[in-house]
Amino acid sequence: MDYLMRIAASPAEIERGQWNALLARQPAPTPFLRHEFLCALTEAGCATPETGWSPQFVTLWQRDGEDETLVGAVPLYVKSHSYGEYVFDWAWADAYRRNGLDYYPKLLAAVPFTPVAGQRMLAADDAARRALAETLIPIASRAEEISSLHVLFPTPEEGALLQEAGMLLREGVQFHWLNDGYADFDAFLASLEQKKRKNIRAERRRVAEAGVTCRRIRGEDATDADWQFFNRCYRRTYREHHSSPYLNLEFFRTIARTMPENLLLVIAERDGAPIASSLLVYQRERGGTLFGRYWGALERVPCLHFEVAYYQPLIFCIEERLAVFEGGAQGEHKMARGFMPTVTRSAHWLAHPAFSDAVAQFLRREKEGIDDYIDELREHAPFRRDDAPSD
Repeated sequence: MDYLMRIAASPAEIERGQWNALLARQPAPTPFLRHEFLCALTEAGCATPETGWSPQFVTLWQRDGEDETLVGAVPLYVKSHSYGEYVFDWAWADAYRRNGLDYYPKLLAAVPFTPVAGQRMLAADDAARRALAETLIPIASRAEEISSLHVLFPTPEEGALLQEAGMLLREGVQFHWLNDGYADFDAFLASLEQKKRKNIRAERRRVAEAGVTCRRIRGEDATDADWQFFNRCYRRTYREHHSSPYLNLEFFRTIARTMPENLLLVIAERDGAPIASSLLVYQRERGGTLFGRYWGALERVPCLHFEVAYYQPLIFCIEERLAVFEGGAQGEHKMARGFMPTVTRSAHWLAHPAFSDAVAQFLRREKEGIDDYIDELREHAPFRRDDAPSD
């Protein structure tokens, strides 16, 4: 089938209704691929050429007389660095530099600053999805200055298509919590080993004894003051890590206005004053998923991070019957709180044949290590045996 391909220099160039209608048809949609989210990143100045993210969105169109229908799309960016990706290729960039070659610019298909798996090739049908997979490498290879192409956190099915198209697959690990139909938080605790249950109860008790209470606020009910406070917490966390925040208050205000139904704030208070906050994103489609995003505090309270970023969201998942809580990138400490290792994927193509071969060898060795790592983690699952005591 013949398609008309266009490149958009901003997601705003694509009509919102067509983009979101295409997203709704995907097997694994996420709120992060909503037109509103992607536009907010650009309009707030977070993912722009000035910050090293130059949008080059690939779109496929079918023409019917005077009408054109969007049947395929990829959120593609030209990158001048590797920040905000969560699939680390700094060593590859350094190897290029040491050999007198430029690794940047590179092409990246991803949602900026968002290590969440989901559709990366939005397509109306299998034919359009295959056409997108087969189009990406030619787009990269036609640009002489582009060193490589990277597709981050695709679905397993997309990964297979990209591999068929000539890309190398890479695996990583995240930690996800699965809702086993728990009636309440105590029922979840009862599923854990006794030591894990005691530790969680002790952590929550320390927060309560410090006089801290928490409010869960849906996006529709959050005030501008709530968002200003969250932004203070978010920026403080980055300062404490001697880093610059990727996002800004304008971005948070924009998604609060355009997609509040997908947002959840947790605000911790003591003596009526807010002291910490976390932002989460959720969807009800496909069984429902909660995505942990950012957290920050204005003062230190022992175990407060676990309460605001994990336990309050878990309670929300159970109450709302959401099937999965994705806790974000990395973090073995999540296992003690019921999160289990989950494989993530990325796909890579490097124009330089020698470097492509070297990376392919590295990825084979890395995968063996990832497989062993996951096996070892699963041997230490936090859940109790059927014959173990429940209290």
